[in-house]
Amino acid sequence: MTQAKPRFKTIEEYQNYDDATDTRYELVDGVLVEMGAESTLNTQIAVFLLLTFSCLGLSDERLGVKQQIAVSDRKVTAREPDLIVHSVESEAAINGKSQALLRFEMPAPLLVVEVVSPGNPGEENYERDYVEKPQEYAARGISEFWQIDPEQQSS
Repeated sequence: MTQAKPRFKTIEEYQNYDDATDTRYELVDGVLVEMGAESTLNTQIAVFLLLTFSCLGLSDERLGVKQQIAVSDRKVTAREPDLIVHSVESEAAINGKSQALLRFEMPAPLLVVEVVSPGNPGEENYERDYVEKPQEYAARGISEFWQIDPEQQSS
């Protein structure tokens, strides 16, 4: 049996949604998009960066993993980057919230890191990682965005 995924008109509706599974979603233009399992290499890269930033003296509160960022209020979209380095202001805004979502009206983080999924031009993964996300993060006012591509060994 196929079950239709709900369409959300607001971030609040998305935040209150629970499908009683452990499935992770991003919200894209009001629609749930299931996030596939990360490759071991992608998670190793994210962990390496997390530990490196920590060794450089950034406090744990300034580093975000499994946190989402609302990148558009018009299209109702929230992304979950691999790593966030918060500004003092964005860390204060998200700290203590029941859900780790940096809402659109909250201050932008300093840095967002995405370890991209495999894909070629024209494929959904490629378009999402190389076209949509950079535009969304720039429009959100995020001043630094790192894209790491393990297959091409580039950033």
